[in-house]
Amino acid sequence: MSGELRVAVTGHRDLTPATAELVGSAIREALAPHAPAIVGVSCLASGADQIFADTVLDLGGELEAIVPARHYRPALPAGDRIAFDRLLLRARLVRRLPYDAPTPATYKAANDTLLDDVDVLFAVWDGQPARGQGGTAEVVGDARRRSIEVRVLWPSGAARSGDP
Repeated sequence: MSGELRVAVTGHRDLTPATAELVGSAIREALAPHAPAIVGVSCLASGADQIFADTVLDLGGELEAIVPARHYRPALPAGDRIAFDRLLLRARLVRRLPYDAPTPATYKAANDTLLDDVDVLFAVWDGQPARGQGGTAEVVGDARRRSIEVRVLWPSGAARSGDP
């Protein structure tokens, strides 16, 4: 499809239910003007990644998935594996990285792949430093170093589970 907008996503996994709704609305609002000529690129992790992927598909866009490791699915919370499976089946392209288990280095490699050939990165990010290698803040920094446009989506009232 000519004229596609290629959008990658990074974001927190531990969104509160109310934040998940706010984030879903923010993603929809940002993508709707480009629909259906959207290709969403995601690792389909819990939280922001799955919300983004569902929204891309709901708007008639196409999904590309990056699977960081062969044993990535079991590392996801049990409640998010069904959504992962459903989204993976709907992806037009699945890139499986050659690692056995998910590790911080594996996530870093997946994020590097995520940023290849995209126009913009949506970052569902509270602005805080990364909690480890491959975290949201690190992906944002890598995108900026590559001169990829970064659009931070952290709606007013958003919170992570466990935030004070």
